[in-house]
Order: sequence, then structure tokens, then C-alpha cells
Amino acid sequence: MGEHHPAGNADEARARAERVAASMYGRDTASQALGIRVVTVGPGFAELTMAVRAEMLNGHEICHGGFIFTLADSAFAYACNSYNLNTVASGCAIDFTSPARFRDLLTARAHERQLSGRTGVYDVEVANQRGETVALFRGKSYRIKGHLVEELAGS
Repeated sequence: MGEHHPAGNADEARARAERVAASMYGRDTASQALGIRVVTVGPGFAELTMAVRAEMLNGHEICHGGFIFTLADSAFAYACNSYNLNTVASGCAIDFTSPARFRDLLTARAHERQLSGRTGVYDVEVANQRGETVALFRGKSYRIKGHLVEELAGS
């Protein structure tokens, strides 16, 4: 297909993304420690959740922006690695649009916007359980050598 989009049908692409996510999560002790969970992944897409805990609150008694950033960055990582091509962040920015509060369940949805050569652009929206947008994140990716999981025959 292309250098970022391995050959295969939609089912194979989703299965590849799921294998990659499972492999990544097994080594992702940062996300695990924060209680971040992978809800769903697909080619160029990821949805992750995180519950806001008491130790995540700042001096204003709202969720510290660094935790929201980490959730968004993790969703970005799972989305941009979904093709099983090692990919890292080359830059990112976040805008906080409303506060997240104790016991909120935050959902980060990352969507691929552009891929060209070794670089990509991904947008991530973080929302609470009421559907209110908490943050908007844009990540720029850079593909490096290697794969995250061994490709299966026919993949």
C-alpha cells in the first residue's frame, strides 16, 4: 500500500493495530501506573481512558495538566504506532479548554490527520464522561527503524 500503510484488508489492519497495542501496553509502565486503559485501536486511531484520582489534583483541586497531557500523548503514541512501524513524537502542543475534576473519567481519542514520508500529524481530543472537551492536543510523529511486533504470515 504505502510505506506507512502495510498491505492487507481492514480486518488485518485492525488486528495488527490490536497486536501492537497489546505489545506496547505490556511495556508501558507509565500508562499502567496512571490507570490509563486502552479501549480501542485501529489504523491511525486510538481511544484511551483515565480516571482522575486524588493524587492527580493540583493546588486548585483540578486535574494537573501534566496528567491530561500524558493521557493525550499516550493515545497519540498508540495511534501513530498502529501500523507496526516504530514511531516517536517529534513535537506536540496542548490546549486546556476546561478543567477535569476528581473522579472524572477522561477519554482521549487520537485521529491520524496526515502522513507523508516519515512524518505524521495526529489530533487528540480529551473529554470527560459528560462529553465536555477538556483538552485538544496535536502531535507530530517521526517514523524510525524497526517494528513493535513480529509480522504474522499474511499480515
